[in-house]
Amino acid sequence: MATPSSSLEQFLGKMLGDIGAAMSGSLVLIGDKLGLYRALAEHGPMDAADLARRTETTERNVREWLANQAASGYVNYDAATQKYSMSPEQITVLADEKSEFFMLGGFQLISSIYEDEPLVTSAFRSGRGVGWHEHSQCLFCGTERFFRAGYAAHLVHDWLPALDGMVERLQRGAKVADVGCGHGASTILMAQAFPNSQFVGFDYHLASIHRAEQAAREAGVAERCDFEVATAKEFGDNDYDLVAVFDCLHDMGDPIGAARHIRETLRDDGTWMIVEPFANDSLAENLNPIGRICYAASTMVCVPASQNQEVGLALGAQAGEARLREVIQSGGFTRVRRAAATPFNLVLEARP
Repeated sequence: MATPSSSLEQFLGKMLGDIGAAMSGSLVLIGDKLGLYRALAEHGPMDAADLARRTETTERNVREWLANQAASGYVNYDAATQKYSMSPEQITVLADEKSEFFMLGGFQLISSIYEDEPLVTSAFRSGRGVGWHEHSQCLFCGTERFFRAGYAAHLVHDWLPALDGMVERLQRGAKVADVGCGHGASTILMAQAFPNSQFVGFDYHLASIHRAEQAAREAGVAERCDFEVATAKEFGDNDYDLVAVFDCLHDMGDPIGAARHIRETLRDDGTWMIVEPFANDSLAENLNPIGRICYAASTMVCVPASQNQEVGLALGAQAGEARLREVIQSGGFTRVRRAAATPFNLVLEARP
């Protein structure tokens, strides 16, 4: 047997790490669904039998799960006591749903990507795309859960204050449209923060609108937070003070047409807030861990979703600020600026 070169060994090591991560993703879903992370975070250190009792699960299965999680670095193992625990960092990412860095929604997203792979493979050949509504339910729930953490951390405290005069307008009472609202996480967060304003979330996906309505009732904001089925080129009414589009402009088949319609619905002194995945303008600058995730999501969800619609511009999840500016300005907006940014999001402010 030939001895692999050092460069081959390095690449094989990378592949083994990726295969281990891919195989362990299903175990993360199990830990989430069965409350294993939460129990270990709240009551650890404990052994497999303790964790199984806490979660009403089977000790033998839990023992194997814990071994994988320790090998993954997701939990800690003390060989002397043979007990498992979680560090504050592990708890922040895996067990604290209110944390900005909570990641388990991302694994729900991944499960839908694997389930829907045959649809996307077929779309590679046909070019007809795969509509958002054609994906498995895990995509809708995972998207809301994954993005909600960042929105909760930044939307009210950082992004809206970065828009010129918007917080004061919302405090007085403004009319706001959240286009492509999905399950309504962003709409509800704004409604909770600004009780004098009125919010309407629009999405073409009926099941998501039903879930958003339920979530608004649960959050106690249903009286000032409505949801309607509509596309970005057709949502109704006019004279909005603010139109917001969260992480979905690049999914639209005709984002320029959407921009034109948004311009028509805004007041002359209104603002369009565009939140998109962070990306640099060149491919070379996006070849990093975040770019890797975004290009994967874009290949499996975003580009096929756009191709499934009219025009099918297929911006992709790593369009970059320069390309986004072109689209926004083609829709009739003359002033566009970067208002804020995080490692995951780019926030643009557009005005007529």
